[in-house]
Amino acid sequence: MVDLRYESQPPQHTDVPRPRRAEGQWAFGYREPLNKNEEGKKNDDPLNVRDRILYIYSKRGFDSIDPADLGGRFRWMGLYTQRKPGIDGGKTGALEEHELDDRYFMMRVRSDGALLAPEAVRALGTIGRDFARDTADVTDRENIQYHWIRIEDVPEIWQRLEDVGLTSMEACGDSPRPFLGSPVAGVSTEEIIDGTSALEEIKRRYIGNPEFSNLPRKYKTALTGHPGHDVSPETNDVSFVGSMHPEHGPGFDVWVGGGLSTNPQLTTKLGVWVPLEDVPDVWEGVTSIFRDYGYRRLRSRARLKFLVKDWGGEKFREVLEKEYLGKEMVTLESPQSPVGHRDHIGVHPQHDGKSYIGVAPTVGRVSGTMLADLGDLMAEYGVAGARLTPYQKIVLIGVENEHVEALVEKLDAIGLSARPSNWRRNTMACTGIEFCKLAIVDTKDRSRDLIAELERRFPDLDQPITVNVNGCPNACARTQVADIGLKGQLVMDEDGNQVEGFQVHLGGATGLQANFGRKLRAHKVTSAGLDDYVSAVVGNYLADRNDGSESFVDWVARAEEDLLRGDKQLQGASS
Repeated sequence: MVDLRYESQPPQHTDVPRPRRAEGQWAFGYREPLNKNEEGKKNDDPLNVRDRILYIYSKRGFDSIDPADLGGRFRWMGLYTQRKPGIDGGKTGALEEHELDDRYFMMRVRSDGALLAPEAVRALGTIGRDFARDTADVTDRENIQYHWIRIEDVPEIWQRLEDVGLTSMEACGDSPRPFLGSPVAGVSTEEIIDGTSALEEIKRRYIGNPEFSNLPRKYKTALTGHPGHDVSPETNDVSFVGSMHPEHGPGFDVWVGGGLSTNPQLTTKLGVWVPLEDVPDVWEGVTSIFRDYGYRRLRSRARLKFLVKDWGGEKFREVLEKEYLGKEMVTLESPQSPVGHRDHIGVHPQHDGKSYIGVAPTVGRVSGTMLADLGDLMAEYGVAGARLTPYQKIVLIGVENEHVEALVEKLDAIGLSARPSNWRRNTMACTGIEFCKLAIVDTKDRSRDLIAELERRFPDLDQPITVNVNGCPNACARTQVADIGLKGQLVMDEDGNQVEGFQVHLGGATGLQANFGRKLRAHKVTSAGLDDYVSAVVGNYLADRNDGSESFVDWVARAEEDLLRGDKQLQGASS
């Protein structure tokens, strides 16, 4: 099969310097694949695997799947093989990927900031209950993630999703991954602008579009018109952030090149003003730059952040305007960043007089049954819809005020608290070794146990402290921008045994204090010792903070290292 996108080239901008060595950039004519991932995408557009799943693999079973599809193109349909049970973290990097493969799949369903009607939430629940051994997780990409999916069941799952307007298309892969949208778009009393229509149009135009199905690596989008910047815009490849122009009114700034993992980088703010109706075109332009100029030689350097770092924001904007938009964008100082993040937990007024309710499943772990029950409650109380959040939470939109207290009580009964403890509210965890082939340590269960212990030791914490737990260095749980970020790895215990543990990042943040957490040289914590370590650090913070109100981020920046290591505990720091 010939991929016509390799036969044409984008318009060349002569001021863009040709790289000193080939990075596989299409814009410079480097069309021959330089690694197996690029070769697989050139051999066959990954979007074509959908028909093979529907008409061949689902009928003939797991053993009929072409390895090139199984280990590559399936991701464009939101499918990964999950980790085979019983393989410990020490073998994660030692075994070949296929040796880690189970015969079941993880499936991600994208929500893209959409308002999920009660029947959609119920459908998500019944899919988990009927086909995924009752699993379902709310991820920090506003997805629902299932496990134990059989290839034979995929067509029926897709049909149920399509019946309620949902899809797993391009939820993974080198593609436009699921979008983050403000959970309170269109209802917040603080909102600058509702960007829902732009996200809907981007999805309509570009998801499933072969022009954008072969990007150098994954590509993450965020959009919010909320002044709380409630979609972690600093950590996405492209973010649209609500701003107010003194003459033109509300619109969006454009931020590019964010990403975490092993080479973290916060977005570069272009300092522009884009009207709502132009957002899809600007998204196309930014994404096209990534497609055409992005580095394809090494997977480790293929994210947009590396190109943005090399070019800088001024050059990026120039190429965007001259080559892809054909016009200049309006210059406007970037909007002011907030302190902390907005998770929208609790009961809040809407601008129409109704309320929205944010609820916190523990580290995003729900179940098919819980989601089905949630859909039933939404229908019973006339809730307009639900949105997933970038912090593994759920927000119910359009609740009549007379129903709020009764609904809050029933939500709590099914495990969705609108008034959670600090620790339940502010702890996130990735999938971990239970299902993920990249993970080294357990995350979900370990985080639940940590939350329970911190609730016991610090039941009345008066300052929010975020804890993000990741099973490997890839930072899916955004470890570097948490108050306490825990990156899973194998460590040595006191007896010299290799055990599960974590590297610690302290004092990371987004918003006004955006920075990557402070790492302490050679400091590791065993999983078994995690409760005591976090308690020691939190206790030292409470005992040493200035005026009783200093934020954890500010305290970490000035604290003595032995207090951060937990080697020294201040008087009054005990829990």
